[in-house]
Amino acid sequence: MQKAVQRIRKQRKFTEDFKKSIVKDFESGKYSVVDLSRLHSIACTQIYNWIYKYSTVNQKGYRVVEMEKSSDLKIKKLEQKIKDLESIVGRKQIEIDFLEKMIEIAQKDLNIDIKKNYSTQQSAGSEPTGIK
Repeated sequence: MQKAVQRIRKQRKFTEDFKKSIVKDFESGKYSVVDLSRLHSIACTQIYNWIYKYSTVNQKGYRVVEMEKSSDLKIKKLEQKIKDLESIVGRKQIEIDFLEKMIEIAQKDLNIDIKKNYSTQQSAGSEPTGIK
């Protein structure tokens, strides 16, 4: 027969200062509840209880909803999109400047107006013919 072995449960006690520091880290936005849970090996529910108890912003009765990496990821994507668009605008501006300079040089060398002159009348062209 095997002897019944009891498992010793470890119970940790946390000081109020530690709990308040965890809540402060969460409120500052440096860490999410999941990050704090992994970092300190504390259950998420326990951290939520501390948030409801010590937080000045989040109180019992209100649900704290976090989407994993949502705001940080969204901000990074938007910043990257801004950088991409700025580089595209820069390239297009260089292209426009280059083409305008080419038109200017061609006008000087050929002595003709290359840019469209809005004051000229449109040609009559051919009349549409109908099938009879």
